Amino acid sequence: MPRRADLRSLLGSYVPATVQETEHRRAMQDLIDAAGDPFSRYHFTPGHFTASAFVLSPERNRVLLLRHAKLGLWVQPGGHIEPNDDDVVVAAEREVAEETGLTDLELLSDGIFDLDVHDFPARPGGDPRHFHHDVRFLFRSRSGAAVVGAGASAIAWIPVGSAAGIAAGRGRGDESVARALRKLRDF
Repeated sequence: MPRRADLRSLLGSYVPATVQETEHRRAMQDLIDAAGDPFSRYHFTPGHFTASAFVLSPERNRVLLLRHAKLGLWVQPGGHIEPNDDDVVVAAEREVAEETGLTDLELLSDGIFDLDVHDFPARPGGDPRHFHHDVRFLFRSRSGAAVVGAGASAIAWIPVGSAAGIAAGRGRGDESVARALRKLRDF
């Protein structure tokens, strides 16, 4: 399957920034070789791949965050990989378009920007608890003309220097998002 080979190559060339990211990469490398389709949203044990994007403004001084409609957290655009997505980069671009309306994206790195494996809680009458193995990319929007789309209750362009604090949300936010946003300070 080409998606497995593409992602295996991307993970193999990615240099994790922390010990935690090294552990995330190892879990993802194991998942690629798992039975079944690890790209399917219905692959619950141990979880499945997702794709997301940190999107910088045209000037690269702000990052786009959205308030997740179900979770109520400020996060980057992203979500499940669909069967017709050629690879994880295409999936991340599609998610940005669906959630923010942005289609004028420029990939800013040759590969992965960040990796995270996080627990996704069970939903009553829905999916069981499982893990999202999130492969994250860094883009720049050429226009900055974002709108609230599917899955978001709000969007905002946040100065790069303060974005990690907003994502962390005084201890009630998402530390994995805040951790990735801190990387942007050095980009």
